[in-house]
Amino acid sequence: MRKYFVKDGNIITRERLIKGGSICVVDGKIEAVHESLPENIGEDYKIISVEGNYVSPGFIDIHVHGGNNSDFLMGDVEKNIACCKMHLQHGTTSIVPTLSTSGYDMYRTALKGVRETMKCIKGGPYIAGVHMEGPYLSPAQLGAQSPDFLKPPDERDYLSLFEDYPFILRWTIAPEVEGTLQMARTLIRRGVHFSIGHSDAMFDDVMRAYEIGVNCITHLYSATSTVRRINAYRYAGIIEAAYFLDGMTVEIIADGKHLPESLLKLIYKLKGAENICLVTDALGATGLPANIKEIYDASSKQVIIIEDGVAKLKDGKAFAGSVATSDRLVRNMVKLCGAPIVDAVKMMTYTPAKTVGIEKAKGSIAPGMDADLVIFDKDIVVKKVIFAGELIS
Repeated sequence: MRKYFVKDGNIITRERLIKGGSICVVDGKIEAVHESLPENIGEDYKIISVEGNYVSPGFIDIHVHGGNNSDFLMGDVEKNIACCKMHLQHGTTSIVPTLSTSGYDMYRTALKGVRETMKCIKGGPYIAGVHMEGPYLSPAQLGAQSPDFLKPPDERDYLSLFEDYPFILRWTIAPEVEGTLQMARTLIRRGVHFSIGHSDAMFDDVMRAYEIGVNCITHLYSATSTVRRINAYRYAGIIEAAYFLDGMTVEIIADGKHLPESLLKLIYKLKGAENICLVTDALGATGLPANIKEIYDASSKQVIIIEDGVAKLKDGKAFAGSVATSDRLVRNMVKLCGAPIVDAVKMMTYTPAKTVGIEKAKGSIAPGMDADLVIFDKDIVVKKVIFAGELIS
């Protein structure tokens, strides 16, 4: 039995900061959280001092395409593991590999690769499932995604894919595309979580999707519709519906590039930490040396440039994705947005856990939860990562 206390930490729970607190970990689970180190600890307990640093739940990234020169779409198990390990070093202890728009043959290759990665990977991070970001999207809101494989859903396709790969956890759709709502009804009953993204939907389209259980917006403000004029009259879109619906969760890419400080503050003020998931939307270029300025990206199927801390299309006129890691997102929500550390962490832990249905084991520091922990300093620089109770070197 492996037993130890983490002591002298500023412990970030779901609701508050416990200064100078301690956490008892037994066999990979959190047994207790204390205001200080208890007296009369048994000799069989090891003591780990974090010397006044913050201790938070492990970060949970529910939208990540790759990193470390790897893309989950390629299905390469060795590279998948290297990608996951890079994100783990930045505090991501649970990850949801995301597959952008592609053909079903490539999806099957990618899903097979993720399945094998789930079997082979040791020492974290936990792969919670896969996020399908396509191919049932709007051609008007594709962003950097490929238009070559867009199509309306066919029940035979998506049911066959899900039956073969039941760890598909999330699916992003454009609800205005014919057949997507019926698809959502079918797969929600099977436990898949649906999100609206890369969509030109009208407000009423979002309402209809929400009513059947589609309760998240994929990277708000990126490839999501807003107010438009039709024959002189104004019509609301996805962004307005996201604010209107109290129960609608939103993803945001808080890399400091996709959304300026003003929008980060607006989203946080209107939606609150309980309804915001911080996501990296990280591409394969994430984590590469600073001297690499150009790379072929499998998700967007084109050469992208890395400039000013973000991935751009080669003409520099639009973003192609993010090169952020989870710790950077938390840092930006504190330093740019002014969010309290408890809320910033909640947006990277409990809210995403709840959004994909793993909150009973992940995303909180509380008795009975998995001992996935991140230790970081006042500048939100990661110092140590603990996965399933084991300290990661």
